[in-house]
Amino acid sequence: MWFFDEHRVGLKPILRKVWSPVGERPIAIVQHRYEWLYVYGFVEPKTGKTYWYLVPRVNTQWLNLVLATFASEVGACSQKIILLVQDQAGWHRSAKFNLPSAIITEFLPPYSPQLQPAERLWSLVDEPLANEHFETIEQLEDVLAARCCHLQEMTTQVKNLTDTKSFLV
Repeated sequence: MWFFDEHRVGLKPILRKVWSPVGERPIAIVQHRYEWLYVYGFVEPKTGKTYWYLVPRVNTQWLNLVLATFASEVGACSQKIILLVQDQAGWHRSAKFNLPSAIITEFLPPYSPQLQPAERLWSLVDEPLANEHFETIEQLEDVLAARCCHLQEMTTQVKNLTDTKSFLV
């Protein structure tokens, strides 16, 4: 059983509170620019295994491409069927949505992000981006790519974060 979600990050900074000495204000460069990159994340909570894809858009065409790649990478076939749980975003239910034959999809109830273990991954993805300024989307993509590679090795932490036993009872 795998869970899937997508996350938007961009040149608009992610600001978080930080500690600073009393009477001093921390400095963060803020230049609001609206150029985005999307992280498509797949997680298997039972093992903590993840797959990450950085794509320029969120739509059915990109989702179809990512799903085909994911199915190939996990070895989905007639002997290995994958149950993929996702939210009910419009592009997940589009008539143009092409689900690979070895993947069965199940949809979460509307407006229920608390039931989506993949939602919990975004705090880990955002960590190296918080309070940072990126001049170009390519710089941001480089940091995200390195972070996603690192997250693939953090199976114990991901497993602990996405454990579904607490809400699947």
